[in-house]
Amino acid sequence: MRDSNHPGGESPLDAVVRERGLDAPDGAGKPDPTGDSTCPGDAGGSGPRVARVPESHTHDTFSVEGIETDRREGLLETVLRDVDGVSAASATRRNGTVGVHHDPSLSRDALRGELESCGLVVAPGDEAFESRRASQFASARVAVATLFGLMVATPYIAVLYPTRVEWLFYDPVTVQYLQSILDSQMTTHFFINLGALSGLAFLVACGPTIRRAAAAVRDGEFTNEVAFVGGVAALYGYSTLTAFTGLEGAVHYDLVAYAVVVATFWTQFGVTDTAVDPASRGESAAEPADADADEPVAMTDGGR
Repeated sequence: MRDSNHPGGESPLDAVVRERGLDAPDGAGKPDPTGDSTCPGDAGGSGPRVARVPESHTHDTFSVEGIETDRREGLLETVLRDVDGVSAASATRRNGTVGVHHDPSLSRDALRGELESCGLVVAPGDEAFESRRASQFASARVAVATLFGLMVATPYIAVLYPTRVEWLFYDPVTVQYLQSILDSQMTTHFFINLGALSGLAFLVACGPTIRRAAAAVRDGEFTNEVAFVGGVAALYGYSTLTAFTGLEGAVHYDLVAYAVVVATFWTQFGVTDTAVDPASRGESAAEPADADADEPVAMTDGGR
């Protein structure tokens, strides 16, 4: 819902600001020439934005749709701070969340009405907290997949790949030295580290996929996720047997790590909705409770 989509270029949020005679934050008064976002209103100064919140005030978080620009963030925060009983407000378009510190006498329904009057679509119930946690876990899974994937790929690139494609290297002495490392007792510790890293990356980064695949197997269904999880698990098992038994073959912990990275990035930036992380149909995955939900939260720049 862009500003340019409204007649005269004015959205319901602009109308509320105009009708209440509020001063738009610096940089949020006018859209840029493209009709999209401009510099954030309150983020123009140096350092984070801080607001004093009375100890008696409570905090509510809403999951909303319709704040696609930095300009809308600033306008919405201005409108909310003008409401009697609100001590601080923060809108974050990146996560689609709005946080409000307010007097307990001001109900959540009243705040929801304020948001809806600005033309925003507000998610019901506690979906805001669930959406925020799901977004945080999704970002953590991407970080784990990327970091662990690099930690597995680096030894393969530095040691194993040169011994497998010797024709790419002009120095046979170097290849012979690397092969001697793999033939020594050091290889056991080498593969223990690679197996641990790739296994943890698979369990952590692909946790939701594994749970959904397990649910599909319980229901007697064969899905793409079942095929993916089964294939990666089989490859990991084969590599482990090859590394620590007399089974002949190559150890492919690298392929496990690459599959985890690709699947995680596809889930995060592809077609899968990362805001929902069900363990099975109709069930929610058990996740740690938000430790800061009942604690006073200092207002910053909303995560920007």
